[in-house]
Amino acid sequence: MAHNQQFPAKTPIIKFKEQDFYSLRDHCLNRGLLFEDETFPAETYSIGLQLLKGKNLSNLSWMRPKDLLKGKSEPLFILEGASRFDIQQGEAGDCWFLAALGALTQSPQYLQKILIDQSFSYQYAGIFHFRFWRCGQWVEVVIDDRLPVLNNEYLFVKPRNKREFWPCLLEKAYAKFHGSYANLHYGYLPDALVDLTGGVVTNISLHSSSSDLMTMVKTAAEAGSLMTCSTLAGPTSESVTMANGLVSRHAYTVTGAEQIEYRRSWEYLIRLWNPWGKIEWRGRWSDWSPEWQETHDQRKSQLYEDKDNGEFWMSCQDFRDNFFGLFICNQVPISLDHGSTPHERWSQMMFKDHLIPGNTEGYQRGKQYIFSVPDSMENNNVIMSFNIGPQNLKAKDRTFPLKYEVFKVDYQFQHFQDRLPSTFFSQFRIAEKGIVSETTCNLTECFSLSPGTYVVVVSEGREAVEFLLRIFLKMPNSDRYRTSGILNVFILLNFIRTHHIILCGNALCQWGTQHGPHSGETQRQVQCQDKKEGGDVA
Repeated sequence: MAHNQQFPAKTPIIKFKEQDFYSLRDHCLNRGLLFEDETFPAETYSIGLQLLKGKNLSNLSWMRPKDLLKGKSEPLFILEGASRFDIQQGEAGDCWFLAALGALTQSPQYLQKILIDQSFSYQYAGIFHFRFWRCGQWVEVVIDDRLPVLNNEYLFVKPRNKREFWPCLLEKAYAKFHGSYANLHYGYLPDALVDLTGGVVTNISLHSSSSDLMTMVKTAAEAGSLMTCSTLAGPTSESVTMANGLVSRHAYTVTGAEQIEYRRSWEYLIRLWNPWGKIEWRGRWSDWSPEWQETHDQRKSQLYEDKDNGEFWMSCQDFRDNFFGLFICNQVPISLDHGSTPHERWSQMMFKDHLIPGNTEGYQRGKQYIFSVPDSMENNNVIMSFNIGPQNLKAKDRTFPLKYEVFKVDYQFQHFQDRLPSTFFSQFRIAEKGIVSETTCNLTECFSLSPGTYVVVVSEGREAVEFLLRIFLKMPNSDRYRTSGILNVFILLNFIRTHHIILCGNALCQWGTQHGPHSGETQRQVQCQDKKEGGDVA
């Protein structure tokens, strides 16, 4: 990850199920007990019957790492640094989570924010804690270290080194965060990336995008982005290893991109990792392929490795032909088609709110969020990101639960600073359109908007929904205004005037109002932060 990226500061940490790690640990230490988590017990329903069909449950047990090692060695939380190669997927179909985690391991200092400093030696009481991001807040999840074992084999993630347990424990915490291991069985890559970083995800369709794929991947890598991708489903709904070595309906981590000299020309290569920890691509540029024997590139020895660890190279064209989606995650957006990361600046606005069914019919009764787009000559200058609160994850309807539209505000309505009147919402008014990528709990839309004032109207919801709306605005190039990195004063003052933002500190401002939890009342927070492109992925 890029050296200038930082973990988001001053983000509140919420205790999942109101469990305080330190209080629980100290309680166990004082009484000489090992922690047993009553909120995620060692029972079959913590796993989910879907994952236990056809299995002899009499052979199912929950064991702590020290018991699994049978006294032959001592367990370790991390051995010689955390790496994607520590992970081997188990029975749960959670490749979407493990691929995102594999991407995060390439940035140890940010992975550590998720793992937290903990061990099996110092103040060990059978209790661990991890953090995930949800709807603008970091959530700390506490677990005990009892792991499900069936027929003396790990049921879920298997540590490659039998003494190292951070992957197993982190997966258990994520299962608890989602309700059970079964709830991790199939999911969406963008959701895992957001849960691990609090970032914004760009979805690139490899089949419809006309952009230079190699340039995009190289730019994202230089910006320290997390990158994952997925294959299409095969004839069945299950993940099946195909003749070319790839797995259908499966998630992979993008771990690198290079160009290599080959037959008096250049070949563009992309490196990927399979969360299974084995089973690799068998086509061009795979391990032991003739292409590696034929190239005389001086970097061959640095790039080529013949290890059955799930990681492999393939050509950029083969990548396009065999994968359908590339997901790139950063704390703030980046432009991917410039060849190198430009010195762009983005402002971020945040609105945390909730909808109550029956109170949002019609535009004038919906939630309204007004923002201004500064002068910009580039496309893709506004990115809108919705994140849904955790209480909505169990909804049976597997579609995104909010509907919204974006309108440009005419000059005669711009003096309405909080809400626009019903006369604004004419049936002839046309909403702005962008490129949408959505899952059941995260939605991102990328717009190319002309300068002016706009309003986002969240007009209806099927159910009570808590959500976070983030609006990223690409600011004009500071060099055009001779400000040496400081935004043009006129644009900044106009932005402040429009949004009633109070400056406090170095380009960081915050405004908010709080009301009670009753019907029709809202809690809104707005944050504007001046950040360089490629900013801090957690």
